[in-house]
Amino acid sequence: MDPEHIACWQRIDARVTTSGRLEAPDIDALAAIGVAHVVNLALAESPGALADEADLLAQRGIAYTHIPVPFGAPDEAHFAAFRKALEGGKEPVHVHCIMNWRVSAFLFRWNRDHAGMAEAEARALMERQWSPETSDHADAPAWASFIARKDAA
Repeated sequence: MDPEHIACWQRIDARVTTSGRLEAPDIDALAAIGVAHVVNLALAESPGALADEADLLAQRGIAYTHIPVPFGAPDEAHFAAFRKALEGGKEPVHVHCIMNWRVSAFLFRWNRDHAGMAEAEARALMERQWSPETSDHADAPAWASFIARKDAA
């Protein structure tokens, strides 16, 4: 069973799950559903960030990739690292940040431009968490610009 108690939990498919911030007990829940790799897009100093996340995951044999994305400044280097982690890492993979906003935007682009998902379906998945284009968050314009970029497949 999915650990839906994890903040902002979302299952994308059999190989990808996402969420907001993790707490120490969540690591056991991820291990219990077979997660082999965790990708963290939050900054280490983000409010609510799990300080010893890498160690807790390593203790359970789960690979860890940290791609710190400043909330107001997502860029193409971050997205390239994300693609590499998703496409070259162990599966199933769990991707998280603090509120699942960074993750939902990154997955929107990945699903639309690299995984062959129709844009409307990719957008619907993102909008389960948030929509940068309609959000009144101060950093939403940076995210709207980020998701508007299209990559060659």
